[in-house]
Formats: sequence, C-alpha cells, structure tokens
Amino acid sequence: MKILAIETSTPGSSVALSDETEIVATASHTDRRGHSSFLVPAMEFCFDQAGWNPDVIDAVAVDVGPGLYTGIRVGLATAQGIAAALGVPVIPGTSLDLIAWDAKTGRRHIWSVVDVRRGQVAVASYVPVPGGVIRDAAPELITPNELKGLLESDRAEILLVGDIGALGDHLVTGMSRVKVGGPRYPSASVLALVGLGKLERDELPAATDIRPRYLRDADVTMNRDLSVESGPWDRVL
Repeated sequence: MKILAIETSTPGSSVALSDETEIVATASHTDRRGHSSFLVPAMEFCFDQAGWNPDVIDAVAVDVGPGLYTGIRVGLATAQGIAAALGVPVIPGTSLDLIAWDAKTGRRHIWSVVDVRRGQVAVASYVPVPGGVIRDAAPELITPNELKGLLESDRAEILLVGDIGALGDHLVTGMSRVKVGGPRYPSASVLALVGLGKLERDELPAATDIRPRYLRDADVTMNRDLSVESGPWDRVL
C-alpha cells in the first residue's frame, strides 16, 4: 500500500511517500509561515524521486494538530482535496503522538511538547511499549511553568521531547530524572508509517469526523482557499 503523508502542523513541515514499511521519498523544510508555498514543490519532488503518479496512492495521511493554526489548515485542506480527487481515505495523525512515537527510549515516561504560541504549549504523556507508545493522559494546553510542575510531580524517569525551545532553558534545571531528547517536530515519515498501521487495521474515521485539533480557538480567520493550486495535482483535482 502506498501512502502520501503531509506534515504541516508545526514549523517543521515535511512530505513523505511510503510503500508498505519503506519510505521511498521525503522532503522537509522549517518555517513558521511557509507551509503553503512548501507543499506543492515538496510533493512534486517526492513523486519525481519515487517515479510515481499521484493516482497510485492508496491513502493520504495528515497531521491534524495540535500546532500552528494556519499550518494545520493548509495540510488538512490539501490532504482532503487530493484524497477526494483520487477516491482514497484520509488518515489523521496527531502531532504529539507522532513526536512521542519517534522518540528513542525503551523505558522512560515520555512527555511530548508542541509550541502553540500565546505562552502555551500542548502536552501529552506516553508509556513506551514494544513497537510504539501508549498515551496515558489526554492532550492539554498549559503554560511552561505548569508543565514544570507536572514534571516535578511525575516520579518516573522522564524523556522530554518536542519543541523544548519554547519552554525556556530553566525548565528542567535541577531535575535529574528528566532527560531532554528529540525529535523537535513531528515527521511525515513517521506519519506515513503510523498511517499504514491504521490503514491495515481499517482504523479509518468517517470523513466528517476528520477535523483540525486546535485545543483552543483559532488565532486568525482565514480569508482564502488553502487547497493545492498547481502542479501534478491539476490532473487529479
């Protein structure tokens, strides 16, 4: 099964193509505001590298947040437009889950962080299990100081991953149980592999249930169409 994965929920945008468990092409770029201008060239590059046409895709995976409002909207609108044109399902992923899944740990309690600005971060905690992670607390929006309190109250050995730069250098000072690691941003390559698992297990939500996961009101009101405008998609949209 072939999957197109679109990741634009954070400044770390990326696109990936996977064929079963193999990532055959990927492109990435870091920019808080350049999600829309990045996507079309990145998809063109990946399809050229793989030697695929868009109509071979079996599903489109997309990160629905939490994260940057505009980035989430751009990614989701693009994914839904391509999937509708090709007649394939959209597989949603969650930024916090993807970062935690990609974290390299075998035993530490994982805290995943995404900067959503306005002095807040989205966080969730995870337990590592063979082959992945299990979220053991619902995602929530808190301040860095509130996260510091949660880390201090967690008596386990901790791996803190995600956009740690948003927290301030002082956050984990004096907390010897806390190790800071990567990745900083969710990855389309990880999203593609997670999406493959959901597709194989037929864990596909109804199209009407696939919505942005902002965790709060939007920062801005969009006033233009965010769908894909050009490129090889002309023949499928």
